[in-house]
Amino acid sequence: MTTTAALATVLIAATIASYLGGQNLRRQQVYSEIADLHVATLGSANPVDVVSTDRHTVKPWFQGKIPFTFNLPELQNTDFTLVGGRVTYLEQTPGAHLIFQIRKHQISVFLFPENARNQVLGNEAKVERRQTFNTETWTQGGLRYVVLGDASADDIQALSTLLRSAANL
Repeated sequence: MTTTAALATVLIAATIASYLGGQNLRRQQVYSEIADLHVATLGSANPVDVVSTDRHTVKPWFQGKIPFTFNLPELQNTDFTLVGGRVTYLEQTPGAHLIFQIRKHQISVFLFPENARNQVLGNEAKVERRQTFNTETWTQGGLRYVVLGDASADDIQALSTLLRSAANL
């Protein structure tokens, strides 16, 4: 009986470890893809398809191009500048890729519909360092937000706070 119980315990522990390892690998793959989108966009001769610092120009440009809508924050009296945006894809799901600037740093903000595939990123909103970038992700109003850039963790968090406030409007 004790051998059977020990074997069952080992089997359960191995199953849990395998599942958690798979989730961690999946999370790393999604972050890698997002980091690749950020780097490729900033390295492009045309990083944005709609070039404007005006949120009232950028937001409507996405209408009919992606299957959702979103609000952009008012950036007046902040150090952030909206550069523009483009349509992007994460695992064949269309989304918005917005570029913000603070001082000499470019920050990418990705918005995608929340789904089972991107839930692997988790819901605990905190700034983390991943692959040389600071990043923060959360879900709000059915959308997955990912903020990523080489700006400081404080800048990433400040922009994330502005985006959360705008989403509640």
